[in-house]
Amino acid sequence: MEIINQNVIRKDNTLLSITHLSQLLHYVTGFGGFIVPLIIWLTSRRTVEGMNEHGKAVINLQLSLLLYIIISVPAILLLGLGILGLIGVAILGFVLPIVNAVKAANGESPSYFLTIPFL
Repeated sequence: MEIINQNVIRKDNTLLSITHLSQLLHYVTGFGGFIVPLIIWLTSRRTVEGMNEHGKAVINLQLSLLLYIIISVPAILLLGLGILGLIGVAILGFVLPIVNAVKAANGESPSYFLTIPFL
């Protein structure tokens, strides 16, 4: 007898935390902070409880930060306000994944403020 389409949903707070912390690859390698969380989310969103919510939050944050960078670069010409924007994006991009990784480890929902809900 063969079991077809067995969907086992498991609770894995460690993988949720790793998904949030993988955003920090931008600061270590210069790339991968968008691709790695996207791959983790797409491969495990149906098998890990809460991954769909956390994965969408991570991707929305990365897309929002990219949009803020795109807006801040031309704003450098406007009295240097874009530099403040880039510094703010760097700080938010570093602090928010760490805070939400701790929340994910504790089983709480993610909360990224200043994030545009693309997904």
